[in-house]
Amino acid sequence: MGRSLGLAVLFAGMLPVFALAGDSTAPVPLKVVGNRLLYRTGQPAQLRGVNCASLEWSCDGAGHILKSVQVAVTEWNANLIRLPLCQDRWFGKTSEQQDGGAAYRALVGQLIDLCATNHAYIVLDLHWSDAGVWGQNIGQHNLPDTNSILFWKDVAATYKNRPAVLFDLYNEPSHITWDQWLKGGPMTEDDKEHHVKLSYQAAGMQALVDAIRSTGASNVLTVSGINWAYEFEGIPQSHQLSDPGGNGIIYAAHPYPHAYEKIGHETLAKWTARMEAFAAKEPLIVLEFGSIESLWPFPKSWDCNDEKWNREMIRVLEAHGWSWAAWDFHTTAWPCVIADWNYTPTPHFGVWVKQALAANLGPAQPPAKK
Repeated sequence: MGRSLGLAVLFAGMLPVFALAGDSTAPVPLKVVGNRLLYRTGQPAQLRGVNCASLEWSCDGAGHILKSVQVAVTEWNANLIRLPLCQDRWFGKTSEQQDGGAAYRALVGQLIDLCATNHAYIVLDLHWSDAGVWGQNIGQHNLPDTNSILFWKDVAATYKNRPAVLFDLYNEPSHITWDQWLKGGPMTEDDKEHHVKLSYQAAGMQALVDAIRSTGASNVLTVSGINWAYEFEGIPQSHQLSDPGGNGIIYAAHPYPHAYEKIGHETLAKWTARMEAFAAKEPLIVLEFGSIESLWPFPKSWDCNDEKWNREMIRVLEAHGWSWAAWDFHTTAWPCVIADWNYTPTPHFGVWVKQALAANLGPAQPPAKK
């Protein structure tokens, strides 16, 4: 099947309806009602976009982050940006920061304003934490920690009730039970890089929800499941989060076509069936997906580079009306949507993401009521 014909089939009958931007300088507020993400007007919302990594591992977005977000929302037509962050950098706790995090926070503010003025939403994602010790152990951990509560209280107080801003509580909880996911507790994990065991007090997802809501922030929250955001079965059974004072919680999946802890090489059809059953009860968003395009630093068994899988995943997301953000709009954060800093789409992944985003007819605004 030729590429142009494939695209016609992929998007036929799936185009969302958006109004052109009006005088507002921010997108329409969102809320979760039942198992659906809606605009405040009550109309269904489907958001599409990309992750823009680098603020988790650098304080300046590696020099590209402002341009990347600008290109994503103005040239690629993304109406959703997921922005990975680091709690230590937010407070200026890394060795290279001498300003208490002021420049880092100002850069995040610039990115939020850039998205809002282009009628796009931005998900602030707590991607890296520190196992409870400021300035040390900075990276991905099994669960957030007590410092993560301070992070969310400060972020939420700063951006509470901004229509463009959503909060993603923690990137990918792993090696935990559903009770630990919900309630936190003592946590021990291996630091394989330094060959030591880390022990810390983990914060559960409910504690993070409560911390955010304690500031008066009603922003929509996104929350990942366990096993690197791949398992969700425990949530509808007995581990729903309580959010009586906010605009709701939507659960975030991160599907990739490689083996996970408890679920092996699951076919996309089986994953879709599991998500359909979940989404019938709970709201769902896909905040990462893609096929690995490089061996390093991943195990050889993960190397798929499967264009067919990428195309089928996008088709599934569109067919179900699930909001999504592809990973990643960076040249080295695999699987990469772009091949270079001219923002050339990668041939097996980025080209299809860009075409899907181009199918949006306008900014993230519902039709105005007459």
